[in-house]
Amino acid sequence: MKFDIVTIFPSMVRGALSEGLLCRARERGVIEVDVHDLRDWSADKHRKVDDSPFGGGGGMVLRPGPLFEAVEAVLGTGGGCSPAEREPGTAVALMCPQGRRFDQAEAARLSRECRRLVLLCGRYEGVDERVREHLVDLEISIGDYVLSGGEIPALAVVEAVTRLLPGALGRAESAMEDSFSDGLLDCPHYTRPAEFRSWAVPDVLVSGDHEAVARWRREQAYERTAKRRPDLLAGKTNAAPTRAAPES
Repeated sequence: MKFDIVTIFPSMVRGALSEGLLCRARERGVIEVDVHDLRDWSADKHRKVDDSPFGGGGGMVLRPGPLFEAVEAVLGTGGGCSPAEREPGTAVALMCPQGRRFDQAEAARLSRECRRLVLLCGRYEGVDERVREHLVDLEISIGDYVLSGGEIPALAVVEAVTRLLPGALGRAESAMEDSFSDGLLDCPHYTRPAEFRSWAVPDVLVSGDHEAVARWRREQAYERTAKRRPDLLAGKTNAAPTRAAPES
């Protein structure tokens, strides 16, 4: 899968891509990521890409010209960059707080349906509205809080989608066991030593009974979700695990 990240802070993004999962996925050829400096498409001698908003008000707004030209150059569309003109499997996303809330289901959809994803990182007060109306296919928000720009959200999207691609993880089952993969939070995890400062690992985890371990993990995931995120269980009629009847 190919990702293109358009930003005015390319070094911020490149640093994150050089470590951890994303670095390994790039080395294995699972993903390709190109980072583009939006200022390369500025017509201003000072490489400015923003301007004051019409009608007044605080903050600066990213101009439409550099963003449109960046997408046209990245996708090689030569002047045609509307969603209708793109190749199947190609999408342009704007990272912004007004977008759809990004979640595991959306990450899974993008991993299935996209072969190429262009991520535009907003900054300042926002972007010219014509970018939303005529350039992007979707808008993505990673939460109801304020950040200075879209670089961190863009990286979050790239990693969440990459984890679901074949070959990205050393152990493929890990993606299926993570929180939210089945609508539940993850269960508790323990490692050596079996007892630490008088706190012992639950007996079932060292019992060697794989079925009992799987059942315990499912029960714990459900109980943790019910306590911490009951909203995730809304409408789930079959979410509660079935407990085995005690032996008489």
